[in-house]
Amino acid sequence: MADSTSPLRRALTMLALVIAGEAVFALPFHVARFFRPTMLEVFQLSATQLGAAQGVYGIFAMLAYFPGGPLADRFPARKLLAVSLWLTAAGGLYLATFPGYRGAVFIWGFFGVSTILFFWAAMIRACRDWGRADQQGRAFGLLEAGRGALAALLATLGVGLFAMTFPDGYAAASFADKREALRLIIYGYTVVTATAGVLAWFAINDGTSEVRREPVRHGIRHVLQMRAVWLQAVIIFCAYVGYKGFDNYTLFAVQGYGLDEVQAAGIAAIGAWTRPIAALGAGLLGDRFGNSRTIFLLFALLLASYLFFAVTTPVPGAAHVMLGNTLVTCIAMFGFRGLYFALFQESSVPVAVTGTAAGFVSVVGFTPDIFVTLVAGVLVDASPGLAGHQHFFYFLSVFAAVGMLASLLLLRFNATASRQPLE
Repeated sequence: MADSTSPLRRALTMLALVIAGEAVFALPFHVARFFRPTMLEVFQLSATQLGAAQGVYGIFAMLAYFPGGPLADRFPARKLLAVSLWLTAAGGLYLATFPGYRGAVFIWGFFGVSTILFFWAAMIRACRDWGRADQQGRAFGLLEAGRGALAALLATLGVGLFAMTFPDGYAAASFADKREALRLIIYGYTVVTATAGVLAWFAINDGTSEVRREPVRHGIRHVLQMRAVWLQAVIIFCAYVGYKGFDNYTLFAVQGYGLDEVQAAGIAAIGAWTRPIAALGAGLLGDRFGNSRTIFLLFALLLASYLFFAVTTPVPGAAHVMLGNTLVTCIAMFGFRGLYFALFQESSVPVAVTGTAAGFVSVVGFTPDIFVTLVAGVLVDASPGLAGHQHFFYFLSVFAAVGMLASLLLLRFNATASRQPLE
């Protein structure tokens, strides 16, 4: 077996992290994001009900993030990641039965635990170790870029397969045809998830991350006393509101721009292809110019994109306008994901408590899982058509502005801290 520090072993480790890091979220997120209109019809759910089910994911994920941090600091990533992937794949078999509203609430709650408790902090810890002290932007940029490339590939294959099941066009398809097409998509994601678990088990060494044996409470107390970690949590929170908001883009394309479901899914899939470029590019810019400074600029870009959708009246069928601004949104949105955990190094968070710090900022930062899709559903259902979507984009704009402020404060705080003598 190759040495853990050899180029081959490092490449295999990153490959396994990339595949695992995207595959684990395919079932809870990709199906609803790229095939949302069909999913609402087949599962016989309203936008509010699907948003509520996904909100349950957020509640259980929030409860799982923090205990997952100390687990990642104590146990090997290989075992934690593989178990998480296999549990999530088992949930996919249940999702393919189209269980209705109560079943949807149950399965998204299950996904909230299966994708987070053993997985998230372990992946962050392993990636930070991989990047060492001077290549954090590159490490997390590569991870997110690879995840983005895999997501875009899966989305493109999924949309292509989805379209092929309707040779006479989506409008002519029966309800039974739509059910079977969506079931095929879910099974495909389930197989990918289970296979990723096998890869993680064999490709990542137990020694990828050094495990710690100090009392858990010491690491927790140290993390909670760091103001930079709190600011990082706010940044992730605001950035993740934008990421969750992307789930509504296919529905907006249909109801706001008058596109059909296949066109809408295609635009979302094209947008997903910006993820590898934006994430890696942002990571490299972060290493060169500073992560918090780069994040500030991305929030400014995201705010402009949201305000465009909020204040303009769409021309029906203008797919190029929808696509163009979607790409702007995606550049900012995916750029964040290549940077916000690279802030640990810039903020001088000790490597030994990386898992604990990742667990804490994730508890705060990923709470949008609880409410963003629910808010979108409520706003769209309360004001059918364009108005409800414009209200949602104003909602997203507020968080983009708050993110700009938080990243500016972190930039100034880290600059001040770097000038202070060590105690």
